[in-house]
Amino acid sequence: MSCPICKKDAVERYRPFCSKRCADIDLGKWFDGTYAVASEDPEAAEEAMEEMEKQASRLH
Repeated sequence: MSCPICKKDAVERYRPFCSKRCADIDLGKWFDGTYAVASEDPEAAEEAMEEMEKQASRLH
């Protein structure tokens, strides 16, 4: 099995990653929204749009 971040061989301790660094990179992607699980719940979609609008207004 190869690490999904850098493609090196996975290490048992950090499986499926090769190191703590790659595991932390992956976790960071979940935290910053790079990864997301799709939802078909209309309320969830509405809440997501509202949150995106709030974040966009903070950038300006």
